[in-house]
Amino acid sequence: MNQVTFAPKPLIQLGATPLLTMPAARRLLPTSPAMTVLTDFSQVMPQSVDADTPIDEAHLKMRYGGVRMLFVMDNKAHCIGVITSKEVIGSRRINLAMQQRNLSREEITAEMIMTPWHKLSAMPVSQLASLTIEDLVLSMEAFTDQHLLITEQNDHHETRIRGIISATDIQSAVGKEINPVPRAKSFADICHVITGHDL
Repeated sequence: MNQVTFAPKPLIQLGATPLLTMPAARRLLPTSPAMTVLTDFSQVMPQSVDADTPIDEAHLKMRYGGVRMLFVMDNKAHCIGVITSKEVIGSRRINLAMQQRNLSREEITAEMIMTPWHKLSAMPVSQLASLTIEDLVLSMEAFTDQHLLITEQNDHHETRIRGIISATDIQSAVGKEINPVPRAKSFADICHVITGHDL
């Protein structure tokens, strides 16, 4: 009975300061498909917090996760709303929640300052698939939010959030050649960039 012996090769020692492999920067045009700027939750894990998460903890999660928005989840895994960095850094919603509930800042939770699901705007992924980036931005000219939710129906005809598009992601992908471009705070800002400049 022949036995093949495995002889592992020794690990190498680095001989010089190494570089890091990084993905190539996306070079998109206004005529590129709008799907190219979708953060697709079938590929990327969405960032979320439980409804009872204290706001300072939610803010830390945003900072460490490198995101400006978190989904707020109930105990049945339903998305009941979203919170943005603007809300956890700003004082208006937090102060209002403190006054209305007679609570200290430490007691304020994500659910108390979130934008509830029924006030969120969304676009079906089937509609997004037919648009270019420019079509999308021009159709969102009056949309003053920074994030657009993209939805789809599952096999049970329930609506689920398939992904998200951020105005800053569009600016990063399309607006690289424009100097200087103010940091976009909303889709309305991006619309001004696309219609006011030659991309």
